[in-house]
Amino acid sequence: MPISRRTVSGWALAGLASSLLPGPSAFADAAKYAPIRKGDGQFGSYTQPWFLESFLEFADDIEEAAGNGKRFALMWELEGCPYCRETHLVNFAVPEINEYVRANFEIVQLDLKGSREVVNFDGTPMKERDLARLNRVRHTPTIQFFPETVDELKGKIGKDMEIARMPGYLRPFHFYTYFQFVREKAYTHTNFHKYLSARVANYKAEGKQLPSW
Repeated sequence: MPISRRTVSGWALAGLASSLLPGPSAFADAAKYAPIRKGDGQFGSYTQPWFLESFLEFADDIEEAAGNGKRFALMWELEGCPYCRETHLVNFAVPEINEYVRANFEIVQLDLKGSREVVNFDGTPMKERDLARLNRVRHTPTIQFFPETVDELKGKIGKDMEIARMPGYLRPFHFYTYFQFVREKAYTHTNFHKYLSARVANYKAEGKQLPSW
């Protein structure tokens, strides 16, 4: 039997305010969507149990994502980054966001200053930090989104390989909408700002309020 590329991590319990006493279902939900605290302080101190545990060979990862009907993304973080922490403790803690991203994306988490060896889409080995420099990733968190197949990357290098980039922290609704923007391939005919404006306009036209999260 081939070695699995994904390891199953246990769910971490979320911190709950001592002044509140939620029922069992609230505790279950908190645990279900809680991030995992990294004991060594890497990756902004948190990770998601469902992030792809890969061999850091991105051509294989993008094929695996496509085989699972998902899109592939690299999420760049940095130890001590407050907005990386916010992304995990706030954005990914929203059930709708967590479930949507989890169902539609394979994400590999990388360290902006990391020394692990990765194999870029074209087969070139390099350190994480060198890939960050090549891709012009300077801030965290940054999420790079890529095409559906390796063939679409031929002849491209660095930042030109991505089809979209989430540069920095976005509040939950904008964060969620960005993933929808990529999943729906809206980047082929519009930019994110126009897509976001259209989504907001649709809510208003239907008499709905934007999600409170």
